[in-house]
Amino acid sequence: MRILLSNKFYYRRGGDCIYMLNLEQLLKAHGHEVAVFAMDYPDNEETPWKKYFPSNMSKLMAFTRPFGSHEVKNKFGKLLDDFRPDLVHLNNIHTQLSPVIAELAHRRGIRTVWTLHDYKLLCPRYDCLRNGKEICELCFNGDKSQCKTYRCMKGSRLASEIGYREAMTWNRKRLEECTDLFVCPSRFMAEKMAQGGFRKDKLKVLCNFIDIEKCRKDNYAKNDYYCYVGRLSHEKGVGTLVEAAARLPYKLKIIGGGPLLEQLKIKNEELKGNVEFLGFRQWSDIKDIVGKARFTVIPSEWYENNPLSAIEAECLGTPVLGARIGGIPELINEGMNGMTFESENISDLAEKIKTMYNADFDYKSIADTSMKRYNAENYYGEIMRCYLDR
Repeated sequence: MRILLSNKFYYRRGGDCIYMLNLEQLLKAHGHEVAVFAMDYPDNEETPWKKYFPSNMSKLMAFTRPFGSHEVKNKFGKLLDDFRPDLVHLNNIHTQLSPVIAELAHRRGIRTVWTLHDYKLLCPRYDCLRNGKEICELCFNGDKSQCKTYRCMKGSRLASEIGYREAMTWNRKRLEECTDLFVCPSRFMAEKMAQGGFRKDKLKVLCNFIDIEKCRKDNYAKNDYYCYVGRLSHEKGVGTLVEAAARLPYKLKIIGGGPLLEQLKIKNEELKGNVEFLGFRQWSDIKDIVGKARFTVIPSEWYENNPLSAIEAECLGTPVLGARIGGIPELINEGMNGMTFESENISDLAEKIKTMYNADFDYKSIADTSMKRYNAENYYGEIMRCYLDR
C-alpha cells in the first residue's frame, strides 16, 4: 500500500510524534511505501518529503492555520497528486495543519484513518482541564462556548475565541464526514468520544505499541528506590506525588523537566522529602533507572489516554502504580503488574506506595507478558485491519 502519515511535528517531541515515527518504520519494514506530511519545524528529522511541508507557524498564522490555510491546502494537495496514497493516516494535526487535510483526502475518495492522542475533537483545550486544573466536560455536548466563558486557552480572551471558532468550524458532523475511522488508544477515549456524540461504528479501540527490542534486558534485579518519568506540570500530578513521598522513608527518583521543576524542588526541601530530581535523560539512562526501580508511579490528574511511560516500564519488567483516571487502569492488572490509587488522593497514594514497596512481583514475567502485548507485529496486524476496513 501507499500510505501517507501526518502529524504536526516530525521529531521525537511527545507520544504522538514517537508513535508516528515508529509506525512509519513498521510500515516500511512490511514493504509499504510511506510518505509523511508535517509542519516545517527546525527540530524535524530529515525526510525527502520536507519539500511538501508548510512553513513553521508564526503568531500571525494562528488566525488562519486552524481553519485551513491556502499554504497547507496547496502543499498537501501537491503531495496527494505526486504520491497518490491509498490511505491517509492522521495523528495530531489541529491548529498547525488542521483537519482540512482530512477533507482534501476524503474528497478524492482516499480512505482516512485518524489516531487520537488527546481530546481535541471534544475539548478546545485538548486536555479536558478547565483553566488547566479542573476536570471539565462542558464542551462535550457540542456547544463550545464555555471555552470563551472560562478563557480556557492560556487564560486569554483572544486565544479562547480562536479556540472556540476552531472547534465550531471542525465540529463533530464535519469531522465524521471526512474520517472513515477514529483509532482510540484506550477504551476510555472511545467512551468519551461516544459520549460526545461520535458514531460508535467509527471508533476502534487499539492500544499503542512500542519498539520492544529497546526494552530487552538480561537482569531484572531491582534497587532500593521507585521513580517517576515525565513532564513536571500540574496535570501530571507530580506535586501530589512529592507530598505523598515526603510521608515515607523510600527514595523517589524523578526524571524529566517542566514548569514545576523549581517549585517541586522547594516543596521537597520544605517537607524534608527523599526525592532526587534527575532532569531530562536519554533513553539509555531511562532504561537503566526505570529498569532497576522497584516500581514507577503515574500520578496523573487529567484524562491520560494511553501513556507510553507505563507501557515502557512494564516491558522493562517494572510494575506501575497508576492513578485511576483516563486510560491508565486499562494498562494495569491489579497485583500482577502493578496497582492503582485514587487520583489526587495523597493519603491513598502514600499507602499504595508503601504496599507496592513491600509487594512481591515477578519482574521477568511482567516484562515477558508486556512485550507480547505491546509488540509491533501485533499492532501491525490490527492497524492493517483498520486500513483495509475488515
